[in-house]
Amino acid sequence: MDVDRLLPTPEAADLIALTREIADKELSPRVDEHEAAEAYPEGLFATLGEAGLLGLPYPEEYGGGGQPYEVYLQVLEELAARWAAVAVATSVHTLACHPLHTFGTDGQKERWLPAMLEGRAIGGYSLSEPQAGSDAAALTCKAERQDDGSGYRVTGTKAWITHGGKADFYALFARTAPGGHGISCFLAPGATEGLSFGAPERKMGLQAVPTTAAYWDGALIEEDRRIGDEGQGLQIAFSALDSGRLGIAACATGLAQAALDAAVVYANERTTFGRRIVDHQGLGFLLADMAAAVDAARATYLDAARRRDLGRPFSRQASAAKLIATDTAMRVTTDAVQVFGGYGYTRDFPVERYMREAKIMQIFEGTNQIQRLVISRGLARPA
Repeated sequence: MDVDRLLPTPEAADLIALTREIADKELSPRVDEHEAAEAYPEGLFATLGEAGLLGLPYPEEYGGGGQPYEVYLQVLEELAARWAAVAVATSVHTLACHPLHTFGTDGQKERWLPAMLEGRAIGGYSLSEPQAGSDAAALTCKAERQDDGSGYRVTGTKAWITHGGKADFYALFARTAPGGHGISCFLAPGATEGLSFGAPERKMGLQAVPTTAAYWDGALIEEDRRIGDEGQGLQIAFSALDSGRLGIAACATGLAQAALDAAVVYANERTTFGRRIVDHQGLGFLLADMAAAVDAARATYLDAARRRDLGRPFSRQASAAKLIATDTAMRVTTDAVQVFGGYGYTRDFPVERYMREAKIMQIFEGTNQIQRLVISRGLARPA
């Protein structure tokens, strides 16, 4: 993958070059073995953190990279083109840092944020529950304030946690009072007495990074680990998800680009009826449609990112980017398998893995049906 990127500064160009170097050295040689064995890449996220790739869109004063979202997302795309699971986990880590950075006090940020942004502490995002996925307001996991002022006792089950059991901290959302405004946000340590994790889900793809349930059995979270006010949890969660959807859009675009690249190489090498298959108009046009779709997905997420960087509303554009990019990834990876023919259905080539990995991107960070709901509601508001 060598996308000709339009980057805002020479520093951003150097960052992309560094990302490509690290991704080609550390991700590409390991992805097939780890995905096939469902083996966690121990030490890899520390390497990404040491390179400064885990805190890019956050301020330098706290150890971040001080990069605009436009640049961060293109870094994420480069990672996804080599190893989608690692890119998704990087996006989730960035998402998990958002509550503390945006809603935390100065003291909280000074205490915890540097380790998070420098990659010394890896994060997970714990919002969903078995009965509360798209309907976040329906969550039932409780955080009960203790009369002695020691903090909150958390009881309940959370679901679908990327990096579950491996993360050092979790952005946890739990109910502190009845009703839709009774949800609060906590920065929960990964090693907490009374917190345990289920076995990793047996997933179709993204198998090297675990996704698990978490079981809170009266675990104590200290008072100063509540982020924002009591009852502010849904506001915090939804503000983070707009940015998180852009992360998934970038991951999906990188995955689609990888599938396109593989298909183009194969089409230029494979011959039928005495001609390269790329020279057959039917297949050449298919590749052209794939390339146009990837370009459109990239342009859509970059438009939303630039709006975010300018401080303009971007919620509808983020939903559109997530919808378009993930649908594109599903279509382009499926078409890549078609280009390879029977070989595409085997594990001898990566396109079958790309196709499996693309499917979940239409589902997490809000299903694409939810994205359509967000977009339609935005259109229905009075001017």
